[in-house]
Amino acid sequence: MQTINPANLDDPCLYINRDLSWLQFNRRVLEEAEDPTVPMLERLKFLAIFSSNMDEFFMVRVGGTQQKVAAGIPTGSGADQTSPKLQLETIRQTVAEQVREQYRCLTADVLPALQQRGIVLRSASDLTEDERRHVRELFRREIFPILTPLATDPAHPFPHLLNKSLNVAVSLRRPGDADPLYAVVQVPSVMPRFVALPMIEVKSEGQAANEDREKPKPTTTTSEASGVLPLVSRSTPCTPTYAFIPLEEVIRLHLDDLFPGMELGRSAAFRVTRDSEYELDDEVDDLLEEIEAHVKARRRGHPVRLEIETGAPADMEQFLAEGLKLASADVYPIPGPIDLTGLFQLYGMTGFADLRDPPFVPAPVAAFAQSTAPWAAFRGRDILIFHPFESFAPVVDFVEAAASDDRVLAIKQTLYRTSSDSPIVRALQRAADRGKQVTAVIELKARLDEERNIIWARELEKAGVHVVFGFVGLKTHCKVALVVRRDEDNTIRRYVHLATGNYNPQTARIYTDLGLFTCNTEYADDVSALFNYLTGYAELPQWRKLLVAPSRLQTVMIEKIEREATNQKAGKPARLLVKVNGILEPAVVKALYRASQAGVKIDMACRGICSLRPGIPGVSENIRVISVVDRFLEHSRIFYFENGGNPEVYVGSADWMDRNLSRRVEVVFPVEQTDLKQRVIEILKITLADNMKARELLPDGTYQRVKPAEGMPALRSQLRFLELAADTGTRPVATPADPPPTPIPRVVKRPQRDKPRRAQ
Repeated sequence: MQTINPANLDDPCLYINRDLSWLQFNRRVLEEAEDPTVPMLERLKFLAIFSSNMDEFFMVRVGGTQQKVAAGIPTGSGADQTSPKLQLETIRQTVAEQVREQYRCLTADVLPALQQRGIVLRSASDLTEDERRHVRELFRREIFPILTPLATDPAHPFPHLLNKSLNVAVSLRRPGDADPLYAVVQVPSVMPRFVALPMIEVKSEGQAANEDREKPKPTTTTSEASGVLPLVSRSTPCTPTYAFIPLEEVIRLHLDDLFPGMELGRSAAFRVTRDSEYELDDEVDDLLEEIEAHVKARRRGHPVRLEIETGAPADMEQFLAEGLKLASADVYPIPGPIDLTGLFQLYGMTGFADLRDPPFVPAPVAAFAQSTAPWAAFRGRDILIFHPFESFAPVVDFVEAAASDDRVLAIKQTLYRTSSDSPIVRALQRAADRGKQVTAVIELKARLDEERNIIWARELEKAGVHVVFGFVGLKTHCKVALVVRRDEDNTIRRYVHLATGNYNPQTARIYTDLGLFTCNTEYADDVSALFNYLTGYAELPQWRKLLVAPSRLQTVMIEKIEREATNQKAGKPARLLVKVNGILEPAVVKALYRASQAGVKIDMACRGICSLRPGIPGVSENIRVISVVDRFLEHSRIFYFENGGNPEVYVGSADWMDRNLSRRVEVVFPVEQTDLKQRVIEILKITLADNMKARELLPDGTYQRVKPAEGMPALRSQLRFLELAADTGTRPVATPADPPPTPIPRVVKRPQRDKPRRAQ
């Protein structure tokens, strides 16, 4: 690194490039696939996650960088000021290196180990005669009718291939014609990525040894010669083998059926990735229609990457690159089956429990389990839930109970990403059917989930829900639900749920998140004001508890960081503990640097992008940054400020990224109840103490795995959380008594009014 002037916190050398930092994160995902202590099918899953992450990276980030290079923009827009040209060159080099390592892991480690357990991925050359007959019948019956061969000649221009589509390129000639032709066959995405072959059975080692002693050794079979485990009679007790072949291999075996009468040359599988980022016009008339149009256009965005199998003919690679208008540097040779996101299919096989993480059942939340209704559980005392270690069921029950409870008058909720068959959305529909006042703030601009949110928005509108799309220029990313209920004592109370994660029961089982249930009137006042701000024309209020972006979250966070620096200089207790998914906002990074220069000890767990460089003398030697990548995706955001010995703890939906602080509606909220505050601090400290799945960020932007110090016990934070949940999940808790009952007011269903819409 260059010499740094500690007085100049604008020095680009103090900042790590955003995209290069993200590639380091995906490298940590790949490390999980390479970790021999991870169960083998989980390693396969991490290989698929790595590919899925890389797809999104190219779709969202690389296209913009390519455009900057083409436009000759000399300096990057980030605090690191890396030139787009250098950034793109480094991306290409890093991706190529990581992909080679990914396929080395697949072919040298994962697939051989799975084959030993009876899960085999075959190539066409490995098929037995019986398997070839099976594949032939399957092709004619189910695959051939779907395929459409696409010629490319002056009468047939280069076809427009859909984003992330897998294809087979074919070189061919007309009989007697020396001129080569090219055609493209798109591999149908409606078919499984890997075709299952008939189950075969193989001998166990013990069975083989016994049979060797009893009978002559059989002659070598075709499968043995090709390296596949030998077939034996199905009448012999054996271990079953599940064999698969990539769909494109099946198609390539039968290209003569698609091009009858032609002389076939070589073929190669390839895949196209297209730019999927878009910008909205501030003057858009109908946000839903505008988003829908952009989603459709995404499938036809300009190409940013061509993946083609290693060894493809040079003339074919050139033909494809020219047809897609891509530079040769944007062509990535792939030394194996293209598109490893298809490995999710193999991971989803039933059985093989010993090749997976141990199953777990999220612990029940005692306060809810012992209450007759959600309202009784937290009317007098806040409840904190830690997912996925504790059940997401209370969140679903909260909304479903509100839908069916005649005392509930209104439900208001934000929806950013939710599941394909969401029980929460269905509950909102039922609530509207029952005549309740229901408002759903749906973020249509949730990247890559726009189509699902559009579908939900239309279904909710049909049910009579007030559907609001928020703001054109801001994403509504906060996770908030509000239920208004006339309780048994005839008092109207507001019940609030605030969270770091989405209202999605599926991701709640694999993301670490925190959710707070409260009936505190100050929180409820702020949440009511927030919904009025999102749905109407209300001016921003004076928030009592919530820190809301983009109005004041960044300002308050910086003030609190600076307060720690002031306390440190005054000899008062000062400390910062932080858990986020990304750190990028330069103003926040500078505040952290200044606090470090003042002597404040800062420990941070940042899962993904981190532009801050820790450990720089005179600037950030008091800052430590780790990243935990493990079984569950780290997703919660926690902020701890020592505050001179009177600690403050905040939890919320916002990272310290410029997008969260300036271009999104985010909510960060204090955890004030003493027992819950201590619990959040414990979660934070356990995470920061991880020495099994944590990697520490070094000043040069790379990471190294954290190992237990000499004499210190090993600590895997997520495993510890599972243990704690198992210990405390059934612990009984006291719940406040229900207020005396009063007659239930009759809810009258009225005609639906026009819904308030900030963007139409």
